[in-house]
Amino acid sequence: MVAIDPDAPEGELFRAVTLQEFVADEDFDAVVASRALHHIPDLPYSVAKIARLLRPEGRLILDEHACDRLDEKTARWYLKQRASDPGAPTSLDACFADWEADHHGLHGYAVMRAALDRNFSERFFGWTPYLYGELPNVDEEEELALIEEGAIQAMGFRYVGEPKTGEVHAAENEPA
Repeated sequence: MVAIDPDAPEGELFRAVTLQEFVADEDFDAVVASRALHHIPDLPYSVAKIARLLRPEGRLILDEHACDRLDEKTARWYLKQRASDPGAPTSLDACFADWEADHHGLHGYAVMRAALDRNFSERFFGWTPYLYGELPNVDEEEELALIEEGAIQAMGFRYVGEPKTGEVHAAENEPA
């Protein structure tokens, strides 16, 4: 097992490197990425590299944030949950503006999904709660219930994929 992060702590398990810099000694049975893919530069190269790091029947297990799915009903609920926060936006327009500014330059769901679909065969997909992690008075179960009722949009997703064999695109072999 190896954990990589540019800001990784000291320790035998950890490597303080980016995905682009990481060199593996052998193929992995699984790669687990938790709320990181939307931040990774050069997404096509990076997702192709993840596929190359896996043995043919290995798995990518991804827990991600689909920041581009914020819709009006979800934003209204999110704003209401933050009403007692002195730093919270005071209007729906301000909420959308703050959200856009906070997530500018991050990969949205469609971009991540396209990169995943080019390199992996889906084995599992599900929309999940995400906002509870930012809201002190909301737990995961409460957010999930609202998603299931259709009251708000799911802002997270889980994905499990298996690398497609022999289909890594030439442009994805080297970083940009």
